[in-house]
Amino acid sequence: MERRTADRLLRARAQAIGGRVREKTVAAALDRVLAVQAQDLAAAALGLRARVADLTAGDVRHATDTQRTVVRGWFMRGTLQLVPAVDARWLLGLFGPVYLALAARRLRELGLDEALCERAAKLIVRAVDGEGPLTRAELTERLGTLGVESKGQSAFHLIRRTALSGLICHGPQREGEATFVLLDDWLPASGPTPFTGAAAESELARRYRAAHGPADVADFAHWSGLRATVCKKAWAAAGEFPREDADHIPEGDVRLLPAYDNYLVGYRRRDLSVPAEHERRVWPGGGIIRPTVVVDGWAVGTWSGGRRGAEPVVEPFAGSEPLDPAVTAGIARESADIARFYNASHTLSMPGL
Repeated sequence: MERRTADRLLRARAQAIGGRVREKTVAAALDRVLAVQAQDLAAAALGLRARVADLTAGDVRHATDTQRTVVRGWFMRGTLQLVPAVDARWLLGLFGPVYLALAARRLRELGLDEALCERAAKLIVRAVDGEGPLTRAELTERLGTLGVESKGQSAFHLIRRTALSGLICHGPQREGEATFVLLDDWLPASGPTPFTGAAAESELARRYRAAHGPADVADFAHWSGLRATVCKKAWAAAGEFPREDADHIPEGDVRLLPAYDNYLVGYRRRDLSVPAEHERRVWPGGGIIRPTVVVDGWAVGTWSGGRRGAEPVVEPFAGSEPLDPAVTAGIARESADIARFYNASHTLSMPGL
């Protein structure tokens, strides 16, 4: 088997989007991949659907809001991710200081000095502690008593700073909106943080390689957002991973991946996931990453809709060879699974097929 094909098959299987691999629970999927990008929470839920058999939107909500086995926070690259609750504290210990330091300049640009930031953190903690889970809008209103403007990004950056400091975290949703709770109340500490410092960095490298390999240190740096020197040391400390044989991996596995999916943000280069001539279809600019149709980890088109009973619309890449019947059938199965995920009934529309 050609090396590039083998690498793609191995990556797709590692990410549980190929090789007929699907995990049984949200917790198992996140234990496998460590994190699912979650700046768009609905897209994150669909990313879990693509990796977990028979998952429903209610299952995801149960894992985040009731079981608390999954938590949302700012981790890799300083972006929102869903991660296993058992990993949240050591990840926060690793990434919190990094992104607090990087955010300091933006806070100064917004006219938020250190004294005001500290007062804001205390106010946020008191409000959440005394009033229960609060939304961003509700915390913004409370911050107004300190003279923080309700419009603009000041309140958001103060809330994010408080979360990166390990004081609050995302809690249960309320009418589709995220709320914030005290971290120690939501995820009580059960002992010392398992990884700190260089040990946390090497554990991150190990988990990345298990979830994204085959990959290299440049991919790890791109995914994590950590400095190149840190990544090189962590990569070396994680040890060698023996290369696996891809010949036994089943092929023809179709998945509908959501916007911002891990598989599309986890590597420095895109040549193993998306045809070069169609990159702009997936990455149109402005930080957008569109939902994609992948076969064994290779993108063959994009899709849209599918949420809350809306009809998924699949658009194969123009100029590519027509999709074979097996792929078309796989797309239909995935569309039906999205309908089941939302407990809605709809049909698939695929212009050009």
